[in-house]
Amino acid sequence: RIYLPTIKRVLKWRKITVLVSLAAIAVTWYPMSRVGSEFMPPLNEGDLLYMPTTLPGISITKAKELLQQTDKIIKRFPEVKSVMGKIGRAETSTDPAPLSMIETVIVLRPQVEHEMIDKKRFFSDWPTWLKKPLTWVWPEQVKGKILHEWRKKPIKWFYSNWPKIFIAPFTWIMPQERYITIHELADDLEQAVKFPGLTNAWTMPIKTRIDMLSTGIKTPVGIKIMGPDLEILANLGKQIETLLRNKKGTMSVFSERVTGGNYLDFTIKREEIARYGLHVQDVQDIIKTAIGGMNVTYTIEGLERYPVNLRYNREFRDNIDMIKRVLIPTPSGAQVPLTQLADISIKKGPAGIKSENSKRSAWVFVDIKNMDIGTYVKRARKMVDKNIELPSGYSLVWSGQYEYMEKARKTLNVIVPATLLVIFILLFIHFNNIIEVIIVMASLPFALLGGFWLIYLLGYNMSVAVGVGFIALAGLSTETGIVMLVYLDEVFKRKKEENRMKTAADLNASIVEGAVERVRPLIMTVATTLIGLLPVMYGSGAGSQIMKRIAAPMVGGLVTSTIMTLIIIPVFYDIWKTREINNKNKP
Repeated sequence: RIYLPTIKRVLKWRKITVLVSLAAIAVTWYPMSRVGSEFMPPLNEGDLLYMPTTLPGISITKAKELLQQTDKIIKRFPEVKSVMGKIGRAETSTDPAPLSMIETVIVLRPQVEHEMIDKKRFFSDWPTWLKKPLTWVWPEQVKGKILHEWRKKPIKWFYSNWPKIFIAPFTWIMPQERYITIHELADDLEQAVKFPGLTNAWTMPIKTRIDMLSTGIKTPVGIKIMGPDLEILANLGKQIETLLRNKKGTMSVFSERVTGGNYLDFTIKREEIARYGLHVQDVQDIIKTAIGGMNVTYTIEGLERYPVNLRYNREFRDNIDMIKRVLIPTPSGAQVPLTQLADISIKKGPAGIKSENSKRSAWVFVDIKNMDIGTYVKRARKMVDKNIELPSGYSLVWSGQYEYMEKARKTLNVIVPATLLVIFILLFIHFNNIIEVIIVMASLPFALLGGFWLIYLLGYNMSVAVGVGFIALAGLSTETGIVMLVYLDEVFKRKKEENRMKTAADLNASIVEGAVERVRPLIMTVATTLIGLLPVMYGSGAGSQIMKRIAAPMVGGLVTSTIMTLIIIPVFYDIWKTREINNKNKP
């Protein structure tokens, strides 16, 4: 009833139909230009990783105090189950973390945690293998009162100000409250643990470990400054940090102070030690043993072996004045203070030296909010290129997830054309006619139309997951086009064999018959695919963020592709076959 008059009108007004279709494709530039880009969508792992960074040179005592303060503040939140903080490096080569980097794993509670009450069932004393199927219907534990619950946030609806008697029916479908999201929780935690000199970063535990093992960058965006001189690298990092701190989309930015470490330097006075009959090695041994500590032996406890370290007590070496009083024994038996034999001072130096591509490097960590990575880096790169002048021999590399995204983009630039080429070859093998292949391939732009509009409306960014969804959409869209074209060919060939295909009117009648009578199989083909994808679109939980972005292009693209296939392919088919009939009827 709906499709029959529609197909007759579009076959009558073919040029207008084609122009409207082209205009619909042209309008797609609007969502395409506003869709951001990222490597992969943010995956909710169920927990948080808090990774603040302090300035180098922080003492162990102050670092422990800072770690305990942040842990106590975070633990106060009702959504937090436990907090496990670490500062400094572990005794492993895979964790080269400086004392200035804190790592706190925040284990979150379920959104609603109920008390579980044991309930006696008639089968409770049965063997486990026998009663297990029954527990699916009559569980032996039932939910009791709520023990813990995430905070809720009010939702403003059109009925919110209505009298309570009218509100109740709407609240069943559109509740007036919702639980806060993990991103909103991270924002609340950010406001709670703001300390002077502490640059915060909030991320996911597993994702951060993978990022740090591959690129070394713990934040979504990182800048690696490379060059020969550490002082110049540190100054360039500070300039970039100052430039990006107030930029829109920046949550936090921190430049590594590559020359910010504190070092206690001992400059031995060779003339003075010679006067006392000492060698340089004698003074260095005392400094190493009394202040730095020396392993003098090992203790064996079963299969375990522990070093025994010998050095002065802390009160004799916790400040420079006490260190100056360390006594050096001489061959004559006299005890000489260290200050007479060496100049002692604190100097700044590199806390650690990083190198990449045979060049020294300094890193700038940037955490972003309310902006996709691609857009942020594009704008930040323009600001840095415009305001920061790099000396000769120095270079910048944008890293982190942006580095992954660029590699994935290069890969997709090869995979997508290859996919289209394979589809083209398979279609040509099937139809053995280049024009029919072009007609089917013409449905792909209409699939992109719906895919991009749905991604834009859902607020998704272009990512590897979305790219995979579009690749799958190309196959699904081609399938619907093949179904329509096969039915049109079948009717056309049948009427041609019956010698009933002589005029344009005969062609229109065959197209209407082939399109209208076969519209139900076509709709059913698309509907089965959409029915399978809709649960993914409404799903939640770990991994749903990626699955939704794979399914979204297919859902949106199938809808528009099907609509346009039912309209455009018959029009293109009519234009092609009309010329064929006209050429045949020419004398």
